[in-house]
Amino acid sequence: MAYTQADLATLRAAIGSGILKVRYADGREITYQSGADMLKAEQRIMDALASAPGSVRARRRAPGWRNGC
Repeated sequence: MAYTQADLATLRAAIGSGILKVRYADGREITYQSGADMLKAEQRIMDALASAPGSVRARRRAPGWRNGC
């Protein structure tokens, strides 16, 4: 299933407001059992968007310090 940024924004808005029923832009309507299920769906959508062709993954860099020795 192809997800969009709009799907992610809609789901995040529902999570923020505590509503368990979400209607996506393409007409799908899903009623989640719990907030935990919504968080799992959010992660699934984020993973799908990150692995989509043409998507740019953000790099995370850890700073390195030298102690001067």
